[in-house]
Amino acid sequence: MKDTKIQQSAHHTAKAAKAFNRRVLLTRAAAVGTVAAVGPWYVKDAFSSSGEINCIVWTNYLTEDFLKGFTKSTGIKVNVTPLGSNEELINKMKATKGRGFDMITPTLNRKGQWIDLKLTQPWDLNKIPNLANVEPAFVGASQAWTWDGGQHHLPHIWGTEAMSWRTDLWQTEYGKLSLGDLWIPEMKGKIQGRPHSLMAGIGRYLAGIGKLPPFEEAYKNEESMRKIWDGITKFAVEHKPWVKQFWNDHDTQKVGFMQNGVVLGQTWDGPAIELMKDGKPIQYMAPKEGAFAWLDGMSMPIGATNKEQTYELINAVYTVESAADSAIKTGYNGVVKGYANHLDEKSKHAFNTAYPGDALSKLWWWPDEPTWYASVRAEYRDKFVAA
Repeated sequence: MKDTKIQQSAHHTAKAAKAFNRRVLLTRAAAVGTVAAVGPWYVKDAFSSSGEINCIVWTNYLTEDFLKGFTKSTGIKVNVTPLGSNEELINKMKATKGRGFDMITPTLNRKGQWIDLKLTQPWDLNKIPNLANVEPAFVGASQAWTWDGGQHHLPHIWGTEAMSWRTDLWQTEYGKLSLGDLWIPEMKGKIQGRPHSLMAGIGRYLAGIGKLPPFEEAYKNEESMRKIWDGITKFAVEHKPWVKQFWNDHDTQKVGFMQNGVVLGQTWDGPAIELMKDGKPIQYMAPKEGAFAWLDGMSMPIGATNKEQTYELINAVYTVESAADSAIKTGYNGVVKGYANHLDEKSKHAFNTAYPGDALSKLWWWPDEPTWYASVRAEYRDKFVAA
C-alpha cells in the first residue's frame, strides 16, 4: 500500500532522527568545551542594515546572550514574543492574518494545518548560506514543508516529551520506566501532563499492552481516529483523579514539580533538564515505549515586513556557538553540525541520562496532523479536561 503524504512526511522526520543518533552526537561531544557568554554569532556583511525583527519564539530558544550578541554585531533589535503551544501560534496567526511578525517557530508535524492556512511564505534559500552548517537529515526533514514554489520551514531545535519525576520521592530505571507508570495507584493525585499529550501517551501505552490498535492508525482517517480516541478518552476520564495539574507551557512544568506537589509527569525535556542542571531532585528519561519527538523550525509569515533583517537572524542562528548556547541553557537539542563539541559537562550528562541504551533508536516522532485531526482531538481533549 502506497504511503500517504502524511506518512511520507513522518518518514522524513524519522530519517532525521536516525541520522542524528547517539553515536554522532557523542562522538562530536568528545572534545567538550564551553560557549562564551557572547560569542561571535555572526559577522555582519557589507549589505546588512540596522532595524528590528518581530518574532514569536518558543521559551528561551533565542537566549538573552544570543540576542545581545546579535544586536551588538548587526545593530538589529529582536523583539521576541514567547510561545507556549502550537495552538497559540496558529490562533495568533489566524487572528492577525499572518501580519505583525517576521518569523515564527512552528513544529514540523503541523504541516497539514499550515498548508491549509496559507499564512506563510517560502524562504529564499540563496539568502541563507549558513544553512550549509545544518545536519543534512534535518534539512531534508524540513523540505516536507515545500509547496507553492518553495520551502516554508527551516529546522531549528529538536527535543522530546517523555517522563520526569522527583528522584527524592520515587525511583525507577531505564527499561522499566513506562508511560503507564503515570496511572499506577501510588501516583493518584500526583501527576502532570499536557492534556492531548497525556492522551496520546495513554493511546501508545494501551496499544503496547494490546488493549487498543497501534496509535499510529489514528492518523489514517477520522473513523480510525475516533475508534482509538474513544478508548483513550474512557481511560483518561476514569483516571482524571490522578492528575494534579495540566500544563501547556515551559514554566508551568517546573512549577508543578517544585511548588505544586507533582511527583511524576509527562513533560518536555527542556524544563526538566533545566531543573536537573540546577541541582534539583529531578530526572528526565525516555520510557520503554520510546519518547515522543519533535522538530521545531522557523517560518516567515506572509505579512513579514523586515525580511532582510530576518535573513540575518537565520544565518546567526545557524552557527555552532548559537546552537550550543541554546542547548546548554534550555536542555533541548540543536541541528547545527558540531555544536555538541561545545557543550558543557552538565549538558552532556543530562543527554546521556535522558536517552540511555537504545532510547534514541526508539524515538516516536509525532506524525503530521491534518486540520481534521487537530479539530477532532480538541473535542476529545475537552472531554478529558472537563471531566
